[in-house]
Amino acid sequence: MELLYEGKAKKVYRSEVPGQLIMEFKDDATAFNGQKRGQIADKGSVNARMTARIFQWLMEKDIPTHLIRPLDDRHLLVRQLTMIGLEVVVRNEVAGSLSQRTGLPEGTAIAQPVLELYYKNDALGDPLINDDHVRLLHLASPQELEAIRRQAMHINEWLRPFFQERGILLVDFKLEFGWFEGQLMLGDEISPDTCRLWDIQTRERLDKDRFRRDLGGVEEAYQEILKRVMT
Repeated sequence: MELLYEGKAKKVYRSEVPGQLIMEFKDDATAFNGQKRGQIADKGSVNARMTARIFQWLMEKDIPTHLIRPLDDRHLLVRQLTMIGLEVVVRNEVAGSLSQRTGLPEGTAIAQPVLELYYKNDALGDPLINDDHVRLLHLASPQELEAIRRQAMHINEWLRPFFQERGILLVDFKLEFGWFEGQLMLGDEISPDTCRLWDIQTRERLDKDRFRRDLGGVEEAYQEILKRVMT
């Protein structure tokens, strides 16, 4: 397979079919814009399987995604999207950078979900931007941005009860979108790498924060999330 791109967490290959790609999920882990690096055993398998499970479930709810089908525990066959250069973060509780920027304690419930936009640019550290910056950078038209916001909030409305039924609090999560044949589609992944996921009863962190903050038990947390999601 021809390698088209290698990022911090995934490799992307050209498939034999035009318009289709193969995503390989790696065990490599990074944090703080690549300043911290390591490996999490079987992370690639956990993230690929969890992404496939959730994307398949979202497609049953009429939310289009780039997923065609899983190939094995680490590889997904996906549509080749024209990606929009935005990371869309939906927040249901205060955590991480939102706590740092507002002074609100982590775990503070948010009455109405907060949606944030980040410019997807590694060299700049993926900075937080607003609608005017999106216009300045020609990342999306006002109509496209409204469609992105609407879809992100719709996904949140489905995912919160999905996780709640499994004893998990969906604190916040990152989404990426792209276009395929004129249709807006969810791309990238949904995994412990891209979500903050806390046990509802204990508030134990079951996500990448365990790696970021040197909390230990990283592999166990990823496996616990996968076990619950796959039920």
